[in-house]
Amino acid sequence: MKKRRLAMRTAILVLLVAAVAYTLYANFTKEERTRAKTGEIAPDFVLTDLEGNQHRLSDYKGQGVFLNFWGTWCKPCEKEMPYINNQYKQFKDRGVEVLAVNIGESNLAVSSFSEKYGLTFPIPLDKDSQVMNAYGVGPLPATFLVDKEGKIVKYHTGQLTEHMVKQYMESIEP
Repeated sequence: MKKRRLAMRTAILVLLVAAVAYTLYANFTKEERTRAKTGEIAPDFVLTDLEGNQHRLSDYKGQGVFLNFWGTWCKPCEKEMPYINNQYKQFKDRGVEVLAVNIGESNLAVSSFSEKYGLTFPIPLDKDSQVMNAYGVGPLPATFLVDKEGKIVKYHTGQLTEHMVKQYMESIEP
């Protein structure tokens, strides 16, 4: 009976030590997620939107780009989308483009959401989150403001008000 208890305790102890060792190894060897930094050139990417059009960030050089990362399940994202759409209508002919990058959702979910809110700006789909990871995006919504030279001038995480969206678009207007 004592041998059995000893064997069971030893097995549990070995599992615990292995779990702690793995946790330490994983935390000290993982790559740090670095966010794209203000003042640097925004990482280029190519994504396809719901209509099958490709959007390459570098193709928008000479324009300001309001680069927003979002999801249909994200309540703050849902609240800010009409504000972004309203301001897009005001700024699209003034050299400001909106790229609202959806993270990892189905075409149907994104299309239904877009139709519900009457969104008119491009919605590129980041199905495998590669662009999100390249930018080091954490919680959604997240917005990068990219100037006409392709440099990141501001990063904002969290819900935007319509006034903030207007100010941000004004700040990147060429």
